[in-house]
Amino acid sequence: MDEVSNTPGRVGGRVTSRDGTPIAYERYGEGPPLVLVSGALGTAAGGRALGGLLARRFSVVAYDRRGRGGSGDTGPYAVEREIEDLAAVVGEAGAGAALYGEGTGGALALAAVAAGLEAGAVAAYEPPYSAEAAERRRQVGVLLGEGRPLAALDLFLADPASASGPRPGVTELRPGVAELRPGVAELAHTLAYDLAVLGDGTVPERLLARVHARVLVVDGGASPAWTRRAALALTAALPRARHRTLTGQTHEVAPHVLAPVLEDFLTEDRETVEAA
Repeated sequence: MDEVSNTPGRVGGRVTSRDGTPIAYERYGEGPPLVLVSGALGTAAGGRALGGLLARRFSVVAYDRRGRGGSGDTGPYAVEREIEDLAAVVGEAGAGAALYGEGTGGALALAAVAAGLEAGAVAAYEPPYSAEAAERRRQVGVLLGEGRPLAALDLFLADPASASGPRPGVTELRPGVAELRPGVAELAHTLAYDLAVLGDGTVPERLLARVHARVLVVDGGASPAWTRRAALALTAALPRARHRTLTGQTHEVAPHVLAPVLEDFLTEDRETVEAA
């Protein structure tokens, strides 16, 4: 392990993915292993507030997905490489690590388990499966394909709900929005990776039928209605899933609201395993 952080209570390191890409991570807390998977434009640093709360009960590992933060970005990109990255992080975190993913990170975590990654329970907050977001995703993809990542980023960030998808009727480009989010410009190219993870944007029922881990699907009560529909459709497609709505929460969920929900779910899973 390559030490990269001297912050008290937080240890940093890197693991090597199957294709040789270095993947940076942070670990803090003691207990059963839990890996945090960030969504679009997210990094390990963005998970520290939630991870710090969960570290009271778990050994939390948050990592930079490829192309972000301290991780490498070996090309060409493929979703399979991201799954291998996550597998390498789980190997470092510990056998049977639980997974929590936000937004596209939840979709990636579920795809990894469906592909055979051995993990414990999985929790996902608002994976953005929705046909209603298809036009926004298409426009972002066109801009990325034209070599205009900052324009794609502006379009993605133009709507407050665009981390999951567009607000109905909002389609025009509003340049300069990215300037309001310091540090995200260098991550603009990774939006293409999130688009690839989502595929056509609909719930991949045949893929998810292979996920036999226990899953908690969570959404915010103040998020757009299509987000709730996506969460319910995702829950229905999974063999062992339950759904939970957090009253008053949006896509930018408050860590102190989410943490106890995740803790209860993941602790219940561990107690069930130990009693078996």
